[in-house]
This record gives sequence, structure tokens and C-alpha cells, in this order.
Amino acid sequence: MDATSSSSSFSSSIFTNYPLISAFTAFAMAQFIKVFTSWYKERRWDLKQIVGSGGMPSSHSAIVTALAAAVGFQEGFGGSVFATALVLACVVMYDATGVRLHAGRQAEVLNQIVYELPAEHPLAESRPLRELLGHTPPQVIAGCLLGIVTGVIGHLINLFTR
Repeated sequence: MDATSSSSSFSSSIFTNYPLISAFTAFAMAQFIKVFTSWYKERRWDLKQIVGSGGMPSSHSAIVTALAAAVGFQEGFGGSVFATALVLACVVMYDATGVRLHAGRQAEVLNQIVYELPAEHPLAESRPLRELLGHTPPQVIAGCLLGIVTGVIGHLINLFTR
């Protein structure tokens, strides 16, 4: 096999890998939706939401549940590959509502403390910590539902384009 056929095989397998496409589609959709949910909540457009973490819906939850759903449809829901994808999804969603959410809340408190320091304090001019790190349970559930729907739609498209 020469390098041209090897790279052609690689690119055609990547672009036809429906679990991978479903996962990245769910991620992109979640990031895009965040712009609108942010506008609805704050009444201002924040295009940084497209690349930011936190917010509604959870793109972390969307990507891992779309992957798990698509793997389940493709490989079967009783297999070890689906089990691996499902456990990964559970760990990511647990982390998003646990450690990352609380780290963001701690950042809020620390930023407030630094803001209230006297101007001559060495930390008074320090850069604020990022506060939007994790997700609330509704944000994770919304991302999870988006991921499942994306995986199902990807499966249907895959069935009808074979």
C-alpha cells in the first residue's frame, strides 16, 4: 500500500465515521446554541460563547452522549465499546457538575476577595480567574439530550445513505 492510498483510506474512514461525526456535530451545535441561550439570559450577544466553557447546554455532555449513542447504534448496546463510551460519558458529566462547577464557584469568591483588596496590595492587580468552568445539572441534562438526539439523527442518516 502506497502513501497516497493510505492517506485516502484514512480520510475516507474519518469522514465516514458516523460516531465521530455525530460527536463533533453535537459539540458544534451545543457551542452554537450557547450564543442564543446567553443572549436570552443576558440580553446581549456574546460570541465568545462559541469557544467558551460553561453555559447552556453543556457541550461536554453533548459530545460524549452523542458518541456513546452512535457507538451503541453502530456496534450494539451490549458490547464493550458501548460500555466504554457510556462510562466515559458518565465520568465527564459527573465531573462537569461536580469538580468543575465548584471550581468555578470558588473562582467567583476568590475574584470578589481580590476585587475588594486595597490598591496597594500585591494581588490587587492580578488577573481574574475564569468563573465559567462547570455546569449546573439542567445544563448537563440539556447537553445529554442534545447528544442523544444527534446520535439518533446521525444513525438514521447513516441508515438511509448506505
